Amino acid sequence: MNALFCLAVILFILMVVIGGKKGAKSFIALFLNFAVLLLTILIMTDPNANPIILTLIACTIISCINLFFINEVNNKTITAFVSTLITLAILLFFIVVVTEKSMIQGFGEEETEELSMFSLYLGVDFVKIGAAMIIMSTIGAIIDVAISIASPMRELYNHNQQVSRKELFSFGISIGRDILGTNTNTLFFAFFGGYLAMLIWFKDLSYSLGDIDNSKIFSSEMINILCAGIGVALIIPITSWITAYYLDKTREKSH
Repeated sequence: MNALFCLAVILFILMVVIGGKKGAKSFIALFLNFAVLLLTILIMTDPNANPIILTLIACTIISCINLFFINEVNNKTITAFVSTLITLAILLFFIVVVTEKSMIQGFGEEETEELSMFSLYLGVDFVKIGAAMIIMSTIGAIIDVAISIASPMRELYNHNQQVSRKELFSFGISIGRDILGTNTNTLFFAFFGGYLAMLIWFKDLSYSLGDIDNSKIFSSEMINILCAGIGVALIIPITSWITAYYLDKTREKSH
């Protein structure tokens, strides 16, 4: 029994004890998401495949797993799903342009020694691969914020069906403002946690701040964080408006 299996068992027990049936579904969703990502990467190695289209399909499937499989199909998951797709569509153009203009695609000079024995003529578009990586990195945070806003908005509507669309929208924005700071910090500290060894390496190599800032590895990760932060910021008004609109139209149909 290795450490990975022990940790997985502990996680499963905690998720079931605390989350019940939904916790068990969340645990299964982890492996389903991993399977989707692994299959996407395998197909992406085909030079004829379009990484952007594959990533959008994978993100759509991941959204369905995390929203509909875990929380079932209802008005909060539907609005969260639509909001997620709209936000990804808006981000897509922006991310592709930023990836191409910033030249962060491919490998950094710090990685050349480890890759020197391999051929770099892979026949794939590294600009699209870089954009796909950023999109994949943002999907989790976007889904999390979308459902975190749509769920309390639905609860408010269920307890007070006379609430106006404007009040619902303002309520969603208010929740989003509380979430925005914590999610942005989570993305930032996740970077430092994952790349702490690299930062220590930069210090040992006596990199100046300018060298660090112009390093392809560092720049690509910072752009990744900033794009994810933009996605988190965008999803707040989008989810608030779509959920308020959907709930208001539901009330009109019921009368």
